[in-house]
Amino acid sequence: MTDLAIAATGLRKSYADKTVLDGIDLTVPEGTIFSLLGPNGAGKTTAVKILSTLITADAGDIRIGGHNPATDPQAVRAAIGVTGQFSAVDGLITGEENMLLMADLHHLSKQEGRRVAAELLERFDLTEAAKKPASTYSGGMKRRLDIAMTLVGDPRIIFLDEPTTGLDPRSRHNMWQIIRELVSDGVTVFLTTQYLEEADELADRIAVLNDGKIAAQGTAEELKRLIPGGHVRLRFTDPAAYQSAVSALLEVTRDDEALALQISSDGSQRDLRSLLDRLDAAGIEADELTVHTPDLDDVFFALTGPANIPSQPKEAVR
Repeated sequence: MTDLAIAATGLRKSYADKTVLDGIDLTVPEGTIFSLLGPNGAGKTTAVKILSTLITADAGDIRIGGHNPATDPQAVRAAIGVTGQFSAVDGLITGEENMLLMADLHHLSKQEGRRVAAELLERFDLTEAAKKPASTYSGGMKRRLDIAMTLVGDPRIIFLDEPTTGLDPRSRHNMWQIIRELVSDGVTVFLTTQYLEEADELADRIAVLNDGKIAAQGTAEELKRLIPGGHVRLRFTDPAAYQSAVSALLEVTRDDEALALQISSDGSQRDLRSLLDRLDAAGIEADELTVHTPDLDDVFFALTGPANIPSQPKEAVR
């Protein structure tokens, strides 16, 4: 079994009479991307702050890289890097100076600090801009510099708290590629985001946090199967074939004008094979078959809507 980079059980945090985290459990295997989704105020940033030792939990057992932040916070800090919602870049100094400042904070020698800074600036395509004030950088460049600064200490676990907020689509896709490259090098990424497409694109596993509790967690595909609404659409050009399909298939939604049928389906291979077998047995061939499954938008709204929050966390299992 893959070793866990992050493991938290029964994580709780309250401020006065407001419960922000209400006993959540999180596990993140090494070398994977884990995404925590949730509406504003759900507790995502609080979870990141606790796991990265910025604040303490009221209760819960936590292991980060095998270390307990309550008893050995320095070991945890040595293993992690954090890129927060707001850039840590100092706009008054150059990109290179920002990197060297981080090298000093990590107690690297001048020679080693310059080597690491140069390598990371090149890796993040910032060499040409290295001597320019960071205030002149675009949003995407500042975010790349932010992550480069995070990597100065060679962390094996990185917390990215909404790293692409405010970026244009091209810069966001560039950031996705950077995150993938980090994981290919064995780094574990804990990602919070409000962009559902981002979680769908990047994450190996996703947890949906709502009102301080985990509403559901699993892979993107597993989460989509929790939500009803998936279906297969069959379209015909031959009215006779259409009528035969109506007779052969049960519980279909008809569109007589378009000669199309809609059949409820979870989108799984087994479900689709069963439908095709029934069509083959009846000697029916559709001219067009499309599979529609719920996307993460559907999952998010279903799990975080006030009338649809599960009373107990669900673990999506194939």
